[in-house]
Amino acid sequence: MDFASCALSFDFFGIEVEVAAADADCKALLSGNYGSFATQAQRPALTYSVNKCRDGAFEISRGADYSLLAWDDGDLLFQLEKEITIEIQKLRPDLYFLHAAVLEYRGVGLMLVAQSGGGKSTTAWALSHHGFRYLSDELAPINLRTLQVLPYPHALGLKNLPPSSYSLPPETIWTSRTLHVPVGALPGGEQTAPTCLSAIFFVSYRPGQKPSAIPISRAEAAVRLFANALNPLAHPGEGLDGVLEIAERCSSFELVTSDLPQTCAVVKETMASLRSSSS
Repeated sequence: MDFASCALSFDFFGIEVEVAAADADCKALLSGNYGSFATQAQRPALTYSVNKCRDGAFEISRGADYSLLAWDDGDLLFQLEKEITIEIQKLRPDLYFLHAAVLEYRGVGLMLVAQSGGGKSTTAWALSHHGFRYLSDELAPINLRTLQVLPYPHALGLKNLPPSSYSLPPETIWTSRTLHVPVGALPGGEQTAPTCLSAIFFVSYRPGQKPSAIPISRAEAAVRLFANALNPLAHPGEGLDGVLEIAERCSSFELVTSDLPQTCAVVKETMASLRSSSS
């Protein structure tokens, strides 16, 4: 393989990652998912190669002694992203990483927290139609000193088709298991600068119930955040100090979701109320 001619370079929070992929479809898939991170190769801290196997699987390698297998294109994105985010957390222990979606609205950030498959990405996709700018649907890297969240704008990933009121654009990338909306196709656009976090919404999908944002205590918010911390042991107090700091400085809510347009209206009203109370 001619490494230089088929390598893609991405910059994740100042960590350059180079991925060599000779297969044209594979390169297109990676470029579509990570296009917002594209950079010129300088000194990559992490170097991977992706080779397509005869049976449609992919081999992901890092150096001569480490490799893993992805069974198809959907598994490739899942496995490679998991691998990269773990390694980035090791290289940026100064950041507190949470499993969450993040958007910006009128100058401040809000975080959507839920278990995998709990609706945070679908809610983020819907909010993008209502004036919210996208930072991430999966990873929230937080500077605890400034409470700023760094953007992680990979393509917004969905496990299922959203309601027709929020239909997918033609640029959507379809894999065997997931749907990915490239950042350039998001209606609300991308927030490229670190954004100060103001509110946290813990998403709770309850079909048939009227959407609402119910305030929760700082203690409860900290407990819920800790359950979604990815690198707590890299921080003082085994990570507890970090979530307590975040919960102390943000307003937290349980966001009951069902009807998506009504849910978006509730989030907008809540953010407007917070803005009014702080002015």
